Parts: sequence; structure tokens; C-alpha cells
Amino acid sequence: MLELRGICRGVGAECHIEDASLCLEPGVMNVLLGPTLSGKTSLLRLMAGLDRPDRGSVLCGGRDVTALPVQRRNVAMVYQQFINYPGWTVRENIASPLRVMRMDTLSVDREVARVAELLQLGPYLERKPLELSGGQQQRVALARALVKKAGLVLLDEPLANLDYKLREDLRAELPRLFADSAAVVVYATTEPAEALLLGGNTATLHEGRITQFGPTQRVWREPLELRSAQAFSDPPLNVLAVRARDGRTLGGVDAEADSTLPRLPDGDWTLGFRPHHLRLGGGAAGTIRFRVQVIATDITGSESFVHVAYGAARWVLLVHGVHPVAAGTLLDAYVEPADILVFDAQGRALAPAQAA
Repeated sequence: MLELRGICRGVGAECHIEDASLCLEPGVMNVLLGPTLSGKTSLLRLMAGLDRPDRGSVLCGGRDVTALPVQRRNVAMVYQQFINYPGWTVRENIASPLRVMRMDTLSVDREVARVAELLQLGPYLERKPLELSGGQQQRVALARALVKKAGLVLLDEPLANLDYKLREDLRAELPRLFADSAAVVVYATTEPAEALLLGGNTATLHEGRITQFGPTQRVWREPLELRSAQAFSDPPLNVLAVRARDGRTLGGVDAEADSTLPRLPDGDWTLGFRPHHLRLGGGAAGTIRFRVQVIATDITGSESFVHVAYGAARWVLLVHGVHPVAAGTLLDAYVEPADILVFDAQGRALAPAQAA
């Protein structure tokens, strides 16, 4: 088990990590999810012992290792930017941690072959890293970390440079690979879809602060803070500022929509709904309707991202299929009340029982 207790870390006047506490178990994927500069890499470096916290402590297996340098910890780490030994073959690169551990030659060859097959590196074992593509070099770095069988495995966006097919295969394989392992595995990513595919537990981060931690599906379905919901939404979460007074919720420019918005306690609130929950056409009874104006449409081939304006708010609709819509078009967009997340003025989630 890896435990962080009240970790704080600053550089100059900037706070990179603020009062971070986590308890990470072996045998499951532990995901750090947040946008760039949210503190994921800083947190990984503190876990590894590459940096020391200004306050707080790091415990591994119940032992305080805060002051222990990385050289004395059993850690494997893979960055998005691959790091290999250029003068060694792929085989020698992968085998290097095992040689340090003085493993016998037969066992080394067996482990190298196993990991090379998993990462589709078999044909390249006798090549040097500079003879490989960038994606292949990243696989070598990942293989070297996997073969080490470290007690703590830290993966900092390790699949970002791989091609789509291999990335999807490894996303599915990594949780199985570590399921029976005694290692604590921590995987940092900016992609909500990747966190959902990896499963396990997810910690959402915002500006160096852990906003939520728990089973990945629960964090996605039941965000406790607006920042957690925003970290777990790509395209960005659609938000609407509303004000509740005397049993009515007023949300901007559409009186018909206002009349069907959730009834909330008096105060200022933020409504949030994910792009795939905001749809075009066919509103059923009780569905909330917004009259929106199209700003632009991005078509990816299998999906269309329709960017719209609702008053001062800017939203995105995720529509399956090809739907070219001209800028300036007025449309009706619909969302189910059950798909709306509600947050108070401090960004805390409103419990369902509190809404009328």
C-alpha cells in the first residue's frame, strides 16, 4: 500500500501540490486524472522520491519513506517522453533491470520474451532504440518498467505516443497485467475515456488539489465537486449559472426552459451536463428544452461536435454520425433532468434529496 498524508509541495511562491492525501492499494489501477498543469506529474515525482514534500509524509507498506531517495526505493517509472539507453539493443534495454537484480540468464531471457511479445517488440530485439520509431521506443521504455516487477509502478501518460490500435490493446491489457501483482500501479492521464477504460480507482486533480478519489465509475457518475465533473468530461462539461428564488429557477434567456429547470433551494447554483446528454430533437414530457444558436460544427467522421450558444453560455453537443449544421442556425436542444448535475456557489454537489 502507498499512502500520502497531507502532502504539500511548492516551488518558489507557486503551490504545486496542496494537502494531498491518498491511500492506494495494490492489484488495482490507480488513475490520476486532470488537465495539463493540474499536478499529476508533481504528485508522481513525490511518490517516487524524486522530490521531497515541504509538508506531509509518504508511507509505503506502513513504512515512512518520505526522506528515502528514489535509488533506495523499488520504483519503476515511465514518462510520455521515452528514455532508453541508445547504445544498447532493445533486448539489453529491457533486460537491464533484471541484470541489476542478478537474475539468472535463463530467467532473464524468459521475462524479456514475455514482455516483448506483449508489447509487440519481438522483431526488434536486436535493434538499437534509434533504429525504431517513436512509438516503438516508447514501448521499449514501457517494457523495461514492466519487466522490473517493482513494488511501485508510476506511468505518466505512457501511451500518448503510441498508435491507436496498440494504445487500445494496452489499455485493455494493463489492468489484467497488474491484477495479480503486489505492485501499486499509478497511471496519470488527461483523458477521461482512458480513466474509464482502465477502471480501478481515480483521483481527479485541479491546480494541485485532489478534488475526489474513489472507484472510477462512481467518481464519473457522482462527482462531489464541479471541478471533479469538469476533469471527467471531454469535450468540456456544459455549465449554466442559475438563480433560485421563491420556488423558481431562472437560468437566462429562455422562459420555457426556465419553467422546467429543477426546483432548487434559494441561492445561486451551477447546472452541469455532459455533451452526450445534450441532444437535438425529440424532447419527451419533462425534458428540458433550450433554444440554442449554432456557432460551428466539427465532424470527426463517426461523430459531430456541434458548438452552440445559449445566451452567454457556450456548449457542445456530441451527436453520433455526420450532422453538418450551418453557423447561425437556431435549434432546440434537450436534456433529461436526471442527467443534470447541480453545484452550489462553492462548487459542491447538491445531494439529489435536496432538490425539489
